[in-house]
Amino acid sequence: MKKLLAMALVGAMTATMLMGCGSKATTEETAPAATEATGTTETSATEDTAATETAGDDTVYKIGIIQLVEHAALDAANKGFVDGLDEAGIKYEVDQQNAQGDQTACDTIASKLVNDGNDLILAIATPAAQAVAGKTTDIPILVTAVTDPATSGLVDTNEVPGGNVSGTSDLTPVKEQIALLTELVPEAKKVGILFCSAEDNSRFQADIAKTEITAAGLEPVEFTVSSSNEIQSVVESMVGKVDALYCPTDNMIAAGMTTVAMVANENGLPVICGESGMVEAGGLATFGIDYYNLGKLTAEQAVKILKGEATPAETPIGYLTADQCEFAGNEETAKALGIDLSAHMK
Repeated sequence: MKKLLAMALVGAMTATMLMGCGSKATTEETAPAATEATGTTETSATEDTAATETAGDDTVYKIGIIQLVEHAALDAANKGFVDGLDEAGIKYEVDQQNAQGDQTACDTIASKLVNDGNDLILAIATPAAQAVAGKTTDIPILVTAVTDPATSGLVDTNEVPGGNVSGTSDLTPVKEQIALLTELVPEAKKVGILFCSAEDNSRFQADIAKTEITAAGLEPVEFTVSSSNEIQSVVESMVGKVDALYCPTDNMIAAGMTTVAMVANENGLPVICGESGMVEAGGLATFGIDYYNLGKLTAEQAVKILKGEATPAETPIGYLTADQCEFAGNEETAKALGIDLSAHMK
């Protein structure tokens, strides 16, 4: 009888231990890993290799993302940021919001992300960054696809931001882009600069372009738009007045690049662009940055801030290096314009 009682006791203890192990495994296996469409919440997976490296940290960070508008460059920066978070192995939930180019929507989304109590907010493009920066001085904000955060009033200086905002700049190599223009269009004498008058980011680049165009011995001529509805008529007004066109990384122009290219190409106006997405939409060529890599650089900053290893106030604005810039050319556009890109194409 004593032996039977002892065996029964051991069996009961073993069953209890197994029940405890089974409960833990079930909890881990059912951790949320679903991803929903833009405008809702994306939850990071917790079972990939990177995530297992941070198994001791069960914190699930809440991250809000506000993007000004959909176009290739900003979409790439967004994807690079999220992929960078995944590679870091942190657990997070992302609330993706897109203002579709509407400033009123920017303000509404910014208020929502602040009121939701996110641990960090990413703002993609200058107007989106300015909208959210005006809503909070407490929540860490990172910006990307902003050419000069200091000029845009987002930070004290790009070297020492000083507040709750930092991030990365998409400042392109304007000097090299104008040099590319003079090489591909050697007969050009007047160069149009097309940008949105409401974007500080674009004015900053336009001023650099004017300096570089003048230094190259050419005459710069500014053309601005205040809404996307003006793009076609403004480009049409350039015909006969300029020999080539330069478009910086302007969000309104990037989103309407197919219209720019349609008019310019039909009238023999080569367009040198600020970034490769604009080239894909019909521009002639660029020598510019990779927005996906820019997004990943911003994710590196975010992870350090979320983990308490850094603060926005002391995190310098990040830049991609010159060797990370690449040539992009549209061969179809080049053929239509009678321009040879073979010396640059790999």
